[in-house]
Amino acid sequence: MLESVLARLRATRRRLRRLERRELDAFVRWIEHTGNLIHLSVLLFVPLLIAAVTWLANATAVVSFLLFPPLASGTYTLFADPEGRYSTPTKFVGGMTAGALCGWLAIALVDAAGIGGVAGVSATGAALGIFLTGAVTWALDLEEPTAFSTALLVLVSGNAQVVYVLGIVVSSSFVAAVFVVWRDRFYERRAQYLYRTTDGDDHVLVPLDEDWAEDPGDGETAPVARFAAELASAHDAGKLVLFDTVDDGDEIAETEPGPAARRLESFAADLSAEYGIPCEVVVAAGDRTSALALRTAREHNCDLIVTPYAEREGGGLSPFIVGLFDSEIDVIAFRSAENRQRWEHALVPVRGAGDTARAMVDFAQRITGSWHPTSVCTCIDRESERRDAETTVADLVDAFEGRFETHVVTEPVESYLERLSPRYDVIFVGSSTDRSAASRFVSPPTFERLSDLETDVAIVHRGRHR
Repeated sequence: MLESVLARLRATRRRLRRLERRELDAFVRWIEHTGNLIHLSVLLFVPLLIAAVTWLANATAVVSFLLFPPLASGTYTLFADPEGRYSTPTKFVGGMTAGALCGWLAIALVDAAGIGGVAGVSATGAALGIFLTGAVTWALDLEEPTAFSTALLVLVSGNAQVVYVLGIVVSSSFVAAVFVVWRDRFYERRAQYLYRTTDGDDHVLVPLDEDWAEDPGDGETAPVARFAAELASAHDAGKLVLFDTVDDGDEIAETEPGPAARRLESFAADLSAEYGIPCEVVVAAGDRTSALALRTAREHNCDLIVTPYAEREGGGLSPFIVGLFDSEIDVIAFRSAENRQRWEHALVPVRGAGDTARAMVDFAQRITGSWHPTSVCTCIDRESERRDAETTVADLVDAFEGRFETHVVTEPVESYLERLSPRYDVIFVGSSTDRSAASRFVSPPTFERLSDLETDVAIVHRGRHR
C-alpha cells in the first residue's frame, strides 16, 4: 500500500515537472518574439521608472510632478521602439530639456514685453513657447512630442521655472541611463540570452544514408557530413558524430574491423583535422529508424541532427525524417545539389520573426562565416503589406551581429526562390512543423514546392521540449 502511494506521488511529481518545463518553454518561445519582449519591457520598466521618479519627487523639491506626463510618454517611446528615430538618450533628454528651456524663454520674453496678461496662462507665451520649441527641435532633430509637453507645462510652474528645468534634466537623464543599460546589455544581446541556437546545436549527429557509398568521402554522405561539420565548428564546443547501423549485434564485431568501417573512421579523422572538432563514429545494432537515431543522439548529448533529405514513395518526407521531426531535438534535412564542400552565400526566406526563422538565420551565419552577408527575404502578396514585412525582417536580423542584406518581394515564394537560387550556395527553409494540419493543407510547406532549385536546400525543424 505504501509503495503504491509513493509510486503515485513520484508519478505526479514527474507530471508536474513536465508541465512546468512545458510552461517555461512556452513562455520562452513567447518572449523570443521581439514584439512580445518589447511589450513586456514596457509593462515592467515604465511603471518602475515612474515609481522611482515619484520617490525622487517626494524626497526632493528638484523634481516637480508637472514633469510626469512628458516623462511617462517619453519613457514609453524609448522602450516601445528601441531602434526608432527618437530612441536615443541624446534626443530623449535633449528634446525634453529643449522644450522646457524654450517655454522658460517664452515666459521671459512675454514678461519683458509686458504682454503676459494679468491672470492665468499667457496665450502669447504658450504660442511663442511652442513656436520656439518647434524651431529648436526641428533644427537639432530632437524628440518633438515630449518637447512640446515640457514647453507648455513650464508655463504653469509659477516661479519655479529653474527648478522645473533642472528636474527635467535629472529625471530624463535617469530614465535614459536605465534605457541604455537595458538596450545595450540585454535587448541588443537577446539572441545570446533567449535564442537557444546561438549557444546550442553544437553537438551534431549525422545519420548515414542506408545506401551510402563505399568511400563516404566521395559519396552522397560527404556534403551532408561537411555541412554538419561547418555548423559544429562555428562553436568552441562543437562535436560531430557519424552514425551508422548494422543488422544485428553479431555483425558489429565483423563490421568494425572491416574495410567499410575503417574508411568511415578515416573519413571521420579527415573531418576532425579539417574542421578542428572532435569527430566520433557510432555503429549501432538494429534497423535504421528514427527512434534509434534519436536515442543515439541523446546518449551522445547531441542537440542537432543533420540528415540527408529523403522522400517516401509518392512524395513527401520519408518516415525516417518525419520521425526525427517528431522529437525535442533540432533537425536539418539537407538536400545536396552539387556536392559542395564550402557554402559562402546563404539565403533565408522567412514568414515571420519566430524561433524557426531565428534558427535559420543563425545556421546561415554559422555555415557561411562572418565575411559574407546573410540574405534574408520575405515574400508578400500585396504592397500594402510591405511596411509590416520590413519591420518583421528588421526585428529578426537586428538580434544578430554580422552583415545582412534583406529583401521584401511581391512575388510567390517558390518562383522567387527558383529565380534567385543559382546565386546562392544554400537556401534555408522551415519545416512548417509549427503550423497546424489545416494550415499546411491550405498552404503546403515551402520546401515541398522547391524540388527544382539549382542549389542546396536545408530544411530546418525546431525541436519541442516536452
